[in-house]
Amino acid sequence: MASMPAEKTEKPEKPEPRPYHHGDLRSALLAAAERTLRDKGTPASLSLRELARDIGVSHAAPGRHFKDKQALLNALALVGFDRMAEALEAADEPGLPLQDRLTTLARAYLRFAIDNPELLELMYARKHDPDAAEQLTAAIDRTVGSLERAVAAAQQRGEIVEGDPEQLTLVVGTALHGLASFAVTGKFTTEAAMGAVAELVHHLMHGLRPR
Repeated sequence: MASMPAEKTEKPEKPEPRPYHHGDLRSALLAAAERTLRDKGTPASLSLRELARDIGVSHAAPGRHFKDKQALLNALALVGFDRMAEALEAADEPGLPLQDRLTTLARAYLRFAIDNPELLELMYARKHDPDAAEQLTAAIDRTVGSLERAVAAAQQRGEIVEGDPEQLTLVVGTALHGLASFAVTGKFTTEAAMGAVAELVHHLMHGLRPR
């Protein structure tokens, strides 16, 4: 009796390798990183390998744009500062008196902070790579520039005291960031924080002494 031919065992197909390119891979990685940051709330949750998997590229692909996770965080912080600067520049109204102008800028800053709490925390973290220091300094200067221009213009009009506009801007910026921090950590509701802006600017303009 002739023996039956042995059945061939089919080998499982190898999974197709993930593509190395993704169009604008850098932007895709940053967008995915920001989504993860919003969802999980901390930079520790970010992983270049997991981001690559999420957007469907090989785990080596992110290395073409970010040498490590810290480089990704630096770039994401820069995205945040650019976006904040755009919000402040769009809100700025140079023709207004200083108190009204600062109130408008403060509300734009506060709105950005409330809408982007995790990104804001990353932006102000002081663990950035020294290689990114120059870019981050320029980005911060751009956001602060809206406030400093308002202060300098008010000085020229005689609305406020003379002095180093940079130092006066530091006082204003510190107050605004403090209010934003209270809002994003839940110490103030969004409505309460936004409602406090005008009074905060009023006290910055006129001080706390009775008159």
